[in-house]
This record gives sequence, structure tokens and C-alpha cells, in this order.
Amino acid sequence: MRHKGGILLNISSPESHVVGHMVSQVKLPGTAGSFTVLGGHAPLITSLSEGDIEYIVGGEVKSVHIKSGFAEVQNDTVSVCAEIQEKQNA
Repeated sequence: MRHKGGILLNISSPESHVVGHMVSQVKLPGTAGSFTVLGGHAPLITSLSEGDIEYIVGGEVKSVHIKSGFAEVQNDTVSVCAEIQEKQNA
């Protein structure tokens, strides 16, 4: 189902649901290189390597750091299952 107003981004880890937002774009750290998903992107399933998932929601860039995972893109929905890197205190 196509979503008006952007892409539905869902990021989950084995422990919890981390993100569930309508976004304008998503940049993912694919194992073959990073790539950006915009509205109307072709369907795909890919593995993810360590890096940041960056997304734009309400004009603001946000990110989630992952260790590894998988992503599925279909019908303006990006579903990610990943091991989330916890932030370290300096």
C-alpha cells in the first residue's frame, strides 16, 4: 500500500520497536554500500552492515546506529530488523 506524504519507516531490534515514523527519505548502510530510499523505490531485501540509518522526519535529520541487520523495501515502506548499537557515554 502506498503512503501519502512519504515513506513508512519501521526499525525493530530483537528487544524492542525502535522507530515508527513517516519520513521523506531513508539512508541505509547496505553491505554492498550505502543507499538512499525515496518514495516509489523498487522493492528489495538486503543485508545491512554496521553504520547509521539516517532518516528525515519533519525536516530534521535523525539517525540510529546499528551493528548489523536486514531491510525490506516495498510499497513505500521500509522495514528494518537490526541489532542496535547502544550509545556509549564518554
